[in-house]
Amino acid sequence: MIVNYKNGKDVLPPRLLKELQSYIQGELLYIPKPECARASWGELSGTRTSMAKRNENIYKLYDNGHSVSDLAQMFFLSDESIRKIVCKVRSSHREAATVSE
Repeated sequence: MIVNYKNGKDVLPPRLLKELQSYIQGELLYIPKPECARASWGELSGTRTSMAKRNENIYKLYDNGHSVSDLAQMFFLSDESIRKIVCKVRSSHREAATVSE
């Protein structure tokens, strides 16, 4: 694992550095990004988008008559996962229809 760290005296104002030293000295300290600056799960890798497309495809196939068991085998998921996906996508379609009215 590569650790990218900066020396506190190079990036912090002296007053803040002194204050931090009253809590921790000579150890590594991780300072997380603010919540608003963090990417959501799968946003950067594209996983979120590809799963949304897959789930939409599952719903369309289900809506066109494929059984839950067939879809589970096709997508290597459990029957319960397929049911949850169908329910979630159906719900989002209903919400979208309600908003557009």
